[in-house]
Amino acid sequence: MPVVEVMSETLASQVAAGEVIERPASVIKELVENSIDAGARKIEVEIQRGGIALMRVRDDGCGMSPDDAARSLERHATSKLRSSDDLNGILTLGFRGEALPSIASVSRFTMTSREADAVEGTEVRVDGGNAHDPRAIGCPVGTSIEVRDLFFNVPARKKFLKAESTEAAHIEHQLRLHALCTPEIGWVLRKDNRVSFDLPATADRRVRIEAMTGAESGRSLIEVPRYEERGLVIEGAVLPSDFARRGRKHQYVFLNGRPVEDSVISRALREAFKGSLSEGLQPAAWLWLTMDPTLVDVNVHPAKREVRFRDTSQVRIAIIDAVERALCPGEVIKEVVIPPPRVSTPSEPVIAPVKESQESSGQQAVKSKPVWHHESQPELDVQEEKVFKGPQFRVIGALSSLYALLDGDEGLVLLSPSSGRERIIYEKLLAKEEGIASQGLLVPVLLELDARDVDVLMRHQEHFEDAGFSLESFGGNTVQISGIPSFLKVGEARAFLTDLVDSIIDREGTGRVKRMAYEGFAAKVAEAGVKQTSWQLSEIDGLLADLFQCDLPYCDPSGRPTLVQISHQELERKFGKS
Repeated sequence: MPVVEVMSETLASQVAAGEVIERPASVIKELVENSIDAGARKIEVEIQRGGIALMRVRDDGCGMSPDDAARSLERHATSKLRSSDDLNGILTLGFRGEALPSIASVSRFTMTSREADAVEGTEVRVDGGNAHDPRAIGCPVGTSIEVRDLFFNVPARKKFLKAESTEAAHIEHQLRLHALCTPEIGWVLRKDNRVSFDLPATADRRVRIEAMTGAESGRSLIEVPRYEERGLVIEGAVLPSDFARRGRKHQYVFLNGRPVEDSVISRALREAFKGSLSEGLQPAAWLWLTMDPTLVDVNVHPAKREVRFRDTSQVRIAIIDAVERALCPGEVIKEVVIPPPRVSTPSEPVIAPVKESQESSGQQAVKSKPVWHHESQPELDVQEEKVFKGPQFRVIGALSSLYALLDGDEGLVLLSPSSGRERIIYEKLLAKEEGIASQGLLVPVLLELDARDVDVLMRHQEHFEDAGFSLESFGGNTVQISGIPSFLKVGEARAFLTDLVDSIIDREGTGRVKRMAYEGFAAKVAEAGVKQTSWQLSEIDGLLADLFQCDLPYCDPSGRPTLVQISHQELERKFGKS
């Protein structure tokens, strides 16, 4: 067995960096938290090449003396804890005392700092854990930290970083979290010498939310008035259910001034909407929670992302009550609930005219189910003379406006037109024969999205174009849409796009995106496409002809059946005739 030895300070800091510094956004998080703790009123952040080449954070906080500046780069050095009792009531963001030495051990690190009453400041430089002697320097009041060449001496860690645009998006998301949490602080972000956002300080949280999310969301905000229950104070805002998204990335929760993630809070938010959300969707929310710091443990995660409440049931019930009161200031929540956006029913469903001969044979028009609208899909028009190669069926009617009833040689067959259309669109996209027909917009639509959503859109821009979208970056986090699929209405573009983005992000998390990016995208386009449409019985023969030209006509892209047969023998058993 090898001899046990104590690690060197540099090696110990690099090991600690493995827990604290996951990516450039982790560095930014630690640095801006120190700036907030230092009482800064304005924080400026500059990054280059997704933060890998350069990250610079400047603040106008209290600054540090020469001795404190040098001591701050020693492991476990902190100004925020004095005894173990202080851990029970932490109100500062940074407190572990490992962030700065960990960052300095895996980068080329430079820090300058000056106190308000000092004539000159101090500069401290560290290259990969090797510290240089501090020196006096002229600088403004506050602290400026520059981090260059992250992981230059740990190439194994550097290989795990994503594309520069992806890392930049994570940094911007991290800064937006802190900017939302601290509207009283002014924030500036520059990416590759271009200003990404410049947010002046404000006393109104709603102003900051609108500046970060866009005017459309700002106009729809529902304020959560101050709610207090047994020492827990809740304030904030939520959006109606038509802004709901998959996952919890549009839920911003701040506890005692700290951005946190907690499944209890997310479940409580969903419960507060009382079933008005489709399965898998989460409401968008901004909540500021204030409580006694002794009732919550913020020291359960190295990066301080998660917390542990002493009484989770109290927090859950309080959030449900606070949000319910915001959603229904009267008494009936139905007055404010907006139906889920993912299934948009046309205002005037197209109904095929029913002839007397059809009525006598049991055929009835489908009344109102958003499944497929033949006229809105010209690229899938059915030719009257099309040769049908599959089994022979006779259309005999519809069931619950969901299924077409077919008379087959071997029994009764139920067809799901939506699943059939999914399979048809999916295979056409994979074959790239025709793609999805696009309709140009006279007035382009501008969408303000999250930085990470914009990154996904731009990286998969070719796929979106195949799906009928014409989109391009409009600067910042705004995307301009000049063309949309023919089956979409202009007002449905946002919900459709965000649903696709969420699906792609889910697949990226599985590590299969490179191998299945387009296949998964095509499946999602097919699924979303049929949600926006309606169908009529007169189209079923043509739909069957298209369906049986597919490679796998009996299932949709998700593996669900398109046709279900009930044989004559099974029907006879059901009626006791066998």
